[in-house]
Amino acid sequence: MVELTIDNIKLKVEEGSKIIDVAREIGIKIPKLCFLKDINEIGACRICSVEVEGTSKLLTSCNNIVEEGMVIKTNSPKVRKARRTNIELLLSQHDFRCATCVRSGNCSLQEIANDLSVETMPYKVKYESRQWSKDFPLQKDFSKCIKCMRCIQICDKIQSLGVWDVVNSGSRTTVDVSHNRTIEESDCAICGQCITHCPVGALKVRNDTSIVYDALENSDLITVVQVAPAVRTAWAEHLDIREEDATTNLMVAALKKIGFDYVFDTDFSADLTIMEEASEFLEIYTSGGREYPLFTSCCPGWVRFMKSQYPDMVKYLSTSKSPQQMFGAVAKSYYADILGVDPSKICCVSVMPCTAKKQEADIESINDTRAKKDVDIVITTRELEKMIKAENIEFSKLKEESFDTPLGIGSGAGVIFGATGGVMEAALRSAYYFVTGENTSPDAFESVRGQQGWRDAKFSIAENQINIAVASGLKNARNLLEALKRGDVNYDFVEIMACPGGCAGGGGQPIKDGCELAHKRASKLYNLDKKMYLRYSHENPAIQKIYSDYFEKTNSNIAHKLLHTDHFEWSMPLSPIFSLKVEEEFDFHIE
Repeated sequence: MVELTIDNIKLKVEEGSKIIDVAREIGIKIPKLCFLKDINEIGACRICSVEVEGTSKLLTSCNNIVEEGMVIKTNSPKVRKARRTNIELLLSQHDFRCATCVRSGNCSLQEIANDLSVETMPYKVKYESRQWSKDFPLQKDFSKCIKCMRCIQICDKIQSLGVWDVVNSGSRTTVDVSHNRTIEESDCAICGQCITHCPVGALKVRNDTSIVYDALENSDLITVVQVAPAVRTAWAEHLDIREEDATTNLMVAALKKIGFDYVFDTDFSADLTIMEEASEFLEIYTSGGREYPLFTSCCPGWVRFMKSQYPDMVKYLSTSKSPQQMFGAVAKSYYADILGVDPSKICCVSVMPCTAKKQEADIESINDTRAKKDVDIVITTRELEKMIKAENIEFSKLKEESFDTPLGIGSGAGVIFGATGGVMEAALRSAYYFVTGENTSPDAFESVRGQQGWRDAKFSIAENQINIAVASGLKNARNLLEALKRGDVNYDFVEIMACPGGCAGGGGQPIKDGCELAHKRASKLYNLDKKMYLRYSHENPAIQKIYSDYFEKTNSNIAHKLLHTDHFEWSMPLSPIFSLKVEEEFDFHIE
């Protein structure tokens, strides 16, 4: 143990403890910009500096450990002066026109500058300006980048992709796409984790709300909106609503207030996904299996990762479309027939916790109806939040409303899609029924739940042992795939989500700097599941009806046309590492 004093508080702590962690434990908040515990502890911003008696220089608290007898001051005049100077220097290279920034009011730099009463700029302001594709779902504004290196570390240590890197030197140093590539040329999964961990507005998602408003104002269009499971756990986190009042039905009412003609639930198409994917799994399993397991394909970030990092394993991805794309296909075929309208008259909008969903909807080969696109527009939870704020809704007077039918009927199995392990659990619930003809307890497979990045389990269905695995976060996915290729593990069915914690921690979810909220949001989904009357996808009456009236059965010809896809019909850049391996093995150059 080490004895020390922080801000006149004497205490004993474990050896090796970081100053910033010890201060937090006793209720002292040390401001920070670049720090992410265990991920980015480089002291680059110097904002977390503290004064230690007997030391002439200030020490960064994020990467200095406590020592015996230390007397630390976290907010002395010397500290405040240095902190203010550092903020002013950062602002001198930062476009601080905050009113037009997507992170205004939720920006760590803005908050610290306000706390320190920085009202004037004593230095010459000169910030960087670079071109960036306006069409790509992930957007970077170089004029706002503070070179904190968080995006680099998140992409490297958590997602194992290394899309970002430091480029140039001296005063020209900045953060850009690695290997001298444009973002379109990169193997970016578009997971959005760099966005949610950026402390400022340098990284953001492409804003598509104006296109939504255009559709809402077009009297010739019927606007339908689908809302993903994870959205209901987070849609009101930055709105003036108590957490217990932010119900799913209040969210539905807000969407109708915005002006959508029909508000539907992606839980419906999540149930549809289970019907197809569970059937696909059982068909493969009962025929003797394959070299590698069947991998879920609901997450477009994961699909992009597989295509760029392990293109030789793409054939093991489920051909079932994601719930978003299944919904679009159903909306513009089955539902268009119900309404008696041409599919082109329907504008299908998705509200997703995900940034990669924007790219998924743009894949030409994924569209299989008579309309140009099955899903026309994708917005994130954060974009929905902006639209709701723009409505100036007084929620105390807004009455709750239910999802519209029939595409608004979903089961608890569909709800838990938003949590890591949820797709696997939902699939096993229905697979058990398909094999045995009866339901097991809906919680029989709950051992797949949890926040461990890679976990596995064994289950018995009609005396058949099924080995499954669940992973979230792309570094965990890489570790799992490498173990499979080495022969260290053997699985029949694997669920992978690109974002740590699954969709609940998606790149399109509300941002609270320094807080990982996936587990808390996932708990809400499991609570919703327990309260629902329907907990099995195959018992959803709307699903039963669409099969009896339209698809006939799972994996039928029309189901394959509308609900399945060919992952080989579109391409994306390979990983630089994979490209190098191929060049070395076959002695040719990949352009």
